[in-house]
Amino acid sequence: EVNGSFYQPSAFFMMGIPGLEAFHYWISIPFSALYLIAISGNCMILFIIKKTQSLHEPMYYFLSMLAVTDLGLVFCTLPTTLGVFWFNVRRIGFDACLTQMYFIHTLSFIESSVLLAMAFDRYIAISHPLRHPSILTKTTVMKIGLAIIVRGMVSLLPIPFLLKRLTYCGKTELSHSFCFHSDIMNLACADIKVNVFYGMIILLSTVGMDFIFIVLSYILIIKTVVSLATKEECLKALNTCVSHISAVLVFFIPMIALSMIHRFGKNVPPLVNTLVAYTYLIIPPALDPVIYSIKSSHIREALIRALWKK
Repeated sequence: EVNGSFYQPSAFFMMGIPGLEAFHYWISIPFSALYLIAISGNCMILFIIKKTQSLHEPMYYFLSMLAVTDLGLVFCTLPTTLGVFWFNVRRIGFDACLTQMYFIHTLSFIESSVLLAMAFDRYIAISHPLRHPSILTKTTVMKIGLAIIVRGMVSLLPIPFLLKRLTYCGKTELSHSFCFHSDIMNLACADIKVNVFYGMIILLSTVGMDFIFIVLSYILIIKTVVSLATKEECLKALNTCVSHISAVLVFFIPMIALSMIHRFGKNVPPLVNTLVAYTYLIIPPALDPVIYSIKSSHIREALIRALWKK
């Protein structure tokens, strides 16, 4: 691992919540509850959509993609997070850390793109309701889903290799109980300008553009809704977007906050950094199925029917 001036650690050591290490066992209880809600809630969404024929339409296909992505994020962070809180297992191999980092960021980018696809679906459904079935066919939805996956995986593929080429200073302590690109990158004592530049370009050209197009979609939706004849029609149209708007806010607000902290928050307390990171990766997967179960009458009715049959 040491070859001249090149040094690559065999492992990194993860952190829980700084300053609260003595309470990690108790802190693990709400974390375990959130993971349980996320797993059971998203599995329930997938089961209901699969079993209910009336939900086999674009809006719910995209919701299925969102649920699968949320489950992926949960299973990426659950082993290391609960390992730190339950058993104080802080060590993670260098390559394992890079692998976890790649999948966390890839799934985050995929979730961003799925939310954009859902915004596009809402725009077509409200602005061109008669053309909606012909525009978003099952084949088109599958192609969109495949494009989203390929885009996320390919755009982030260079990141692990850019990190492996760096020389590290001997510091091996990460800021979280999972691996982030900026967290690993900041442990290097080599020139990281390429990593910073590539990470910024990819973030702005994917998640940044997704957010801009989501906002534009809702500007067009509001423009269409305002032109509707009655107030009741206007409120009915907007009500179909409430769940999606909530999911967008739950995902993008902590993500933007975390990006700002990593790039400009040198003096931000470690506790704030850690809490924002946990909010970004754990809260959306837990809240998304709750939001859609409460606000979507079709999901709610299908759930009630499934429970009644039981």
